Amino acid sequence: MNRLKTSLAFKLLVLVIAVIFFTWLFLTYQTYGNWEFALKLRGKKWLAFVLVGIATSFATITFQTITHNHFLTPSILGFDSLYILIQTVLFFFMGHQLGGLLSNKLALFSVNVLLMVALSTGLFFFLLEKGRQNLYLLLMVGMILGTFFSSFSTFLQVLLDPNEYDKLQGKLFASFGNVDVSLLKITSILIVLVVLFLLRKAPELDVLHLGKEKALNLGVDVSRLQLQLLMAVSLLIALSTALVGPVTFLGFIVANLTYQYMGTFRHTSLFVAGSLLGILLLVVGQFFVEQVFHWNTTMSVVIEFIGGVYFVGKILHERKAELG
Repeated sequence: MNRLKTSLAFKLLVLVIAVIFFTWLFLTYQTYGNWEFALKLRGKKWLAFVLVGIATSFATITFQTITHNHFLTPSILGFDSLYILIQTVLFFFMGHQLGGLLSNKLALFSVNVLLMVALSTGLFFFLLEKGRQNLYLLLMVGMILGTFFSSFSTFLQVLLDPNEYDKLQGKLFASFGNVDVSLLKITSILIVLVVLFLLRKAPELDVLHLGKEKALNLGVDVSRLQLQLLMAVSLLIALSTALVGPVTFLGFIVANLTYQYMGTFRHTSLFVAGSLLGILLLVVGQFFVEQVFHWNTTMSVVIEFIGGVYFVGKILHERKAELG
């Protein structure tokens, strides 16, 4: 037992050192002595990396434990499609009047978060509380709603004025460079509160990982726990998406790399390692995209590409393992 704890502590220490080193490199590389300007510009991005890395890791690991499936992420509930629909509806119905709302970042951020959390709360209440705790029905309804939101968004975008459509496209891609500083404080407070809640629930998540029947036999109120955890997951994803935009594959990459690297299913260790790994991937990725390769693209595009390849590779690996 002590050997296992020592091994986990060593792995976490390696991640902490890597995060500190690449953070220093990201913040100071080619600043040419202009530290104040560089730190102000890059510090904002780094804070966004930290918040998104933590929120995405906690949400995805929790969601995969609830569903007992390492291929699913919270985006299956339609969060990304709902975010796109909200932006499209705002541009479609408000048009030129949208400038005032866009200038009020806090109001737009609040609208996005409240709508996403309200939809997920309604789904969880009616399908889990009133629907005999059928988790798979919840996932199916989430997929159907996501498809509906996506189709309706496409329909509205076809009718949009070309100039407004062009502005809308800029809002639909995740961007760490355009994060509003005024939103970081309120987002940090809310994410810390949810993270503390999930850390407190980590021992119950360890039991839930064994299966619903075993968790029930060990005295866990599975129905209540699932509802609480899904609410926490929806709030974390809503905050992350409203802050930088949808980043679909980040959680999938981070969660699966964390399982492989840590080799444990103790959620306290997984949460900490996943958060550090998420921050590390975002910082290293942004550093190489911005400073090494000088690519004229956003981190979200790179994440989606690598995540898609990793997803297909993992499916092929699992299928080969089953056949062989």
